[in-house]
Amino acid sequence: MRVEYVSRVPRPPLDGLIDDLYYLDGAPPYARFTVPPAPSALLVVNLGAPFRIRGGADLEAAEYADGCVITMPTRAYEFGYPPDTRSVGVHVKPWGLAPFLPMPAAELRDRPVAVEQVWGRSAVARLRERLAAAAGPHEMLTLLEDELRRRLGAAAEPGGTTGLELVRHASGVIAATGGTVAIGDLTTAAGVSSTHLARRYTELVGVTPKRLARTHRLMATVFAIDPAGPIDWGALAHGAGYFDQAHFGHEVRALTGLTPTRYVEVRQRFRREHPGHVLDGWPLPAD
Repeated sequence: MRVEYVSRVPRPPLDGLIDDLYYLDGAPPYARFTVPPAPSALLVVNLGAPFRIRGGADLEAAEYADGCVITMPTRAYEFGYPPDTRSVGVHVKPWGLAPFLPMPAAELRDRPVAVEQVWGRSAVARLRERLAAAAGPHEMLTLLEDELRRRLGAAAEPGGTTGLELVRHASGVIAATGGTVAIGDLTTAAGVSSTHLARRYTELVGVTPKRLARTHRLMATVFAIDPAGPIDWGALAHGAGYFDQAHFGHEVRALTGLTPTRYVEVRQRFRREHPGHVLDGWPLPAD
């Protein structure tokens, strides 16, 4: 199945908020993906047929025609692709959406919303028109980057986001330690109370620093697994700092909806059916 994927890191200062801008076009390898929570957020501007997202097992799937915004999730969500998809999007650092949101990130936690609810219907319509008329993926990504830079400049005016540097620095420490840093050490180093840090995180990231660290640790641990080789689950759990293998298994089920063994089986299936595919990684086939 043909899939075109183009990705690039934006120029400063956006690179301090965004991991990459991307363009996706073609037939996805599976109609539905389960996407476990990762230490990142997502903004998508859709240019093709509508896609569907279900924010959790207890929620109904909703259709998104123009695009969506997903702040850092605390549970897996399901992404349903049309037979042929086309979009541009942004993989955002945990705190990176804050300057572009008109509301605290916590209001969107585990609740994907249409991009027009964040940026307004007319603004999104104009952006989609410009993207659709672009000469190709690279011009599209330039247009999207320019839009983000413009909006970031507006957010930097008086009344814009505060506390972002505190959250960004603390999150860098969490990431560098693979989520194993003690939250008390973060507050001591920053010279703020745990209540103040948690409040800033909830406002700008949508989750507490403890939740962010938990997600970092699990993602680092499961990415260290080689699905093609034998796995010593006890040694893996111990090396990642989990209390025991049962603790690790509970974390995997809580954040992915799968047992560790089932997670590996699904990863093996993707690699077997679509070796080397650009989407192989954190998204998991849900069909």
